[in-house]
Amino acid sequence: MKMQEMLENTKLKVLIVDDTIVYRKIISDVLAEIPFVEVVGTAHNGKAALTKIASLKPDLLTLDIEMPEMNGLKVLEELKQRGSEVGVIMLSTLTLEGGALTMKALELGAFDFIPKPSADTMAENQQIIKNAMAPILKEFMRNRSIRSILYGKAPAKTLKKHDPQAPNKTAAKSPRVFKASILKSKSEIVAIGISTGGPKALAEMLPQIPKNVGVPILIVQHMPPVFTQSLATSLDSKCKIQVKEAIDGEPIEPNIAYIAPGGKQMKIEAGSDGKKRIIKITNDPPENSCRPSVDYLFRSVADHYVGRATGVIMTGMGLDGTKGLQQMKENGATIIAQNEDSCVVYGMPKIPIESGLADTVSPLNRIASEIVKTI
Repeated sequence: MKMQEMLENTKLKVLIVDDTIVYRKIISDVLAEIPFVEVVGTAHNGKAALTKIASLKPDLLTLDIEMPEMNGLKVLEELKQRGSEVGVIMLSTLTLEGGALTMKALELGAFDFIPKPSADTMAENQQIIKNAMAPILKEFMRNRSIRSILYGKAPAKTLKKHDPQAPNKTAAKSPRVFKASILKSKSEIVAIGISTGGPKALAEMLPQIPKNVGVPILIVQHMPPVFTQSLATSLDSKCKIQVKEAIDGEPIEPNIAYIAPGGKQMKIEAGSDGKKRIIKITNDPPENSCRPSVDYLFRSVADHYVGRATGVIMTGMGLDGTKGLQQMKENGATIIAQNEDSCVVYGMPKIPIESGLADTVSPLNRIASEIVKTI
């Protein structure tokens, strides 16, 4: 059966887990409008959910984080302990506490999350959730179907194990289409673009960066406000280098990773002395429906670090980053892309790899070492 036929003919069985009747109703109504989704049941807390998972055998949970008796994190821990293949999309409150819990949930293997909206009417909340949920569900379904064909019954969040000594077949097949017209030198900055699967991938990759790496790292992770601050705090506790949410106007310093604030755009500008580079946070429009946008950051890196930059594109939905990488490549940057097998979603790296933009195609567990080689 062709992939498109599988996506059209297979129903994604979803169990809704939330302690509030209102949100169980909202999510049920939203999912009822999505053709490839079948709601197989609801549960009011984690304990009830675990019982129903055994009998209903859902493919996916929509899981509230904060619930009585057993919260969403405990459910994820139990699923991990059981070796369950059910996927999880978290529904998170837009607070610092909710953000911190969401980061833990993503590290435990949740596929993605959406913030719980707080609009004035139920209809508005339904539309917000539908707009956020539909593309995630579609990508989860596609990802799950592909991995089922390629690797048997592996769930969407399960990554294929890698042999560090094995040849990289993806890299070998990549055509070399784009060529820089500018002579490269050692990189003085690293720019990373990442989306779905990002928090878990960054939690594995960034701690491998040495404390004295000697260059700044700028990161665009597609996330709403509040959650990027929680991501920075979580990563900072794990990494040898400092990790922080970027602040408008601050100078770019080595051995620090700057994460673009959710809901804002981040770029590089020249400082008042013409030598230092500073971070500029703006309210410029979204690009590729994203704010922060990877393309927006990458363009500024290409302009200000000609021949002296490393661009890294990692797991995520969509095409954000491709145009910016092309400009970086043309301006002499070295490009590293995460390989398909280690991506939760092979969207953002796909075209850069297939078009030959990527100089190196690497599994997640080797990206940090590939970055260090360019510095």
